[in-house]
Amino acid sequence: MSNTITYQYAAASGITKQQQIDELLLAKYNEVTRKEAPCFFWGKLTNPYITARCLITLSNIVQSSFNLSPFQLALLKDPIVTAGNEKIRFEGFSHCAGVYARVDVLPGGHDGEFLENGTTNVDFNQAMIGALGSIRKKENVILSVGKKEVAIHKDGEKVLERKVPLPTKWIKGLTTVQLYLSDTEEVFRMNRIQALQFMRSIPKGKPKTDYYLIMRGNRPILSPVKQQHGVCIGGVHRLRLLDQLIPLADELRVFAHKTMQSTTWQLYFGTIRFSFSLSRDTWRGFSGEGAALEALIEDVPEALITRFDNFSFANQEFNPTILAVEQDIDFKKMENLSGRLSAMGMLGYDLDENHFFYRRLPFKLERIMSLNPRMKGAEKLLEDGKVQIISKNDNRIEARVEGSGVQHTVLLEPNRTRCTCTWFSKHQGERGLCKHVLAVKKYSSEV
Repeated sequence: MSNTITYQYAAASGITKQQQIDELLLAKYNEVTRKEAPCFFWGKLTNPYITARCLITLSNIVQSSFNLSPFQLALLKDPIVTAGNEKIRFEGFSHCAGVYARVDVLPGGHDGEFLENGTTNVDFNQAMIGALGSIRKKENVILSVGKKEVAIHKDGEKVLERKVPLPTKWIKGLTTVQLYLSDTEEVFRMNRIQALQFMRSIPKGKPKTDYYLIMRGNRPILSPVKQQHGVCIGGVHRLRLLDQLIPLADELRVFAHKTMQSTTWQLYFGTIRFSFSLSRDTWRGFSGEGAALEALIEDVPEALITRFDNFSFANQEFNPTILAVEQDIDFKKMENLSGRLSAMGMLGYDLDENHFFYRRLPFKLERIMSLNPRMKGAEKLLEDGKVQIISKNDNRIEARVEGSGVQHTVLLEPNRTRCTCTWFSKHQGERGLCKHVLAVKKYSSEV
């Protein structure tokens, strides 16, 4: 293989004369040239049986719901597929958006060529599920991921799924779940026997109370009574979606959000990894949590977002801390940048590698506000002049916000935020900030 890199310039370098001064203009080469290749990946799956079982489970999750009506079920579709950085990722949500799952085919799980980095969204119909279900161990299976389709090739036949629109509910869910994942830590590891014991301990039916996972010696224990150092699991019956995969997995790792807003369960099959995230409760979809709202308060120049979108596209990962140090950018601004890119569905999060990964989704900056009604409501409060700062010092801000026939009081302190509105009283900030707090934070940062 040659170590020579060939550059192709759009124009020649040259010397120009302006105001009696000779200027040398060098032709520019940009390695972030975005091609429009019809195919992102084409190659053989090295463990097609496990990959197929993971994809079938992912499809079952996408077809499941824990709080939606049959009519609403028919409105949502199937996996988002991303090819790049030597990985193929399949992502999806349950119809209620309270369960997020991802299949990662890691390096070694495929033997093929990445022609371009890219993302598409397809609907796995019965023909594809049937083809996946018939795959045997050590069978020769070819996967192709393109701009407008995903296909499985085996036994001389091809099963193809076309691109479908990406549901807005999924874009909103992708925002929240990735920010929760980036604030999540590993708490337990289980081998296959322990994982099987754990699955057998899940209570029958649909428990209405939270359960807590602890390790007693080497044995995982589920308890309906709150346990110190226990992992809180809301809607524990949702874990039964993993029934078919647990007997095949080498290991199960459990991750918990720092305030237990979500739990993530990762199954390992050598070069295949299956991630499964649960929202805090069955009725709380990730799409409505509002975890990204605070990161959207401070405006970030579109040029800066474009700059790091290009950086992420070229490197297929996005590590905010490293980028902030290398580019000499304030950490808070970098956090806002991460929030905005994630809010547009452009960043996912890899727990094992501890950094974001890139999705090449449509780049629409104006979509942020339309997908976040609370932020839109905060902007409207500011436009209408309904925010008034009563007092402000280094440690405390008190403000009045005019509501519908009522005045809300907002208090901002270093370790505490409060508002007298019904939303804040009900959720205490666990599902993101209310529009009144968002408006005051944005107003106080500008004055």
